Amino acid sequence: MLNSSSVVASGLAFDSDVRALIVTAHPDDECMFFAPVILRLVEMNADVHLLCLSEGNYYNQGAQRKKELLNSCAVLGIPASKVTRVDHEKLPDDPSAQWSISLVSSLVKKHIRAHSFNMVLTFDGRGVSGHANHTAIHTAVSHLASTGQVPDDCCLLSLETVGLLRKYLSLLDLPFSWMSPSHLCCVVGPEGFGKAKGAMFCHRTQLLWFRYLYIFFSRYMLLNTFQMIPRGPSNLKIY
Repeated sequence: MLNSSSVVASGLAFDSDVRALIVTAHPDDECMFFAPVILRLVEMNADVHLLCLSEGNYYNQGAQRKKELLNSCAVLGIPASKVTRVDHEKLPDDPSAQWSISLVSSLVKKHIRAHSFNMVLTFDGRGVSGHANHTAIHTAVSHLASTGQVPDDCCLLSLETVGLLRKYLSLLDLPFSWMSPSHLCCVVGPEGFGKAKGAMFCHRTQLLWFRYLYIFFSRYMLLNTFQMIPRGPSNLKIY
């Protein structure tokens, strides 16, 4: 494992005034998938906020999962005052539910404008795990980008989905990530991995046996690679 943390950015300009918004679908997404970039941004003294678009109530555990989310974010360095969790009947925690893209777009746009974010990070079109709620967020943010509803100074980035083998190579995936073109690559060392693991352990309701395997073998606990979400015309179905 690496002895230090690192960030490599291609075509991106970082300054001391990074105001970043992480947009997720469920409590635990922030640490399962985005821990490396959150930890690195916090380390760089960026102003990091989280927008979680459901309460995680698939098994009627919403109240408990809210507490778990806030505890997890505290471990990652995001205070409760910068965490927003949406509870909307049209955005249920359900892989079979079709989220309203117009609603998600509206919520994300409102949050961007309210806080003047200049960086938004979310899932790509495959959503890492293929979860329909994850991919709906990407569709919504892509819609905002393609229709010019995001300020020009706001950078939109999507977390790269990799194949199953690479997903569970842990740090052994690092050479592949370095060689593959990306706009942003974040890697954490032992201390960062310890925080990512600690954040995961905050989600007690989600710690089924296979999640322990995920914690120790998933590359997303150690490194993130992002691609830029393109702006300009795009054929998107908005509903």
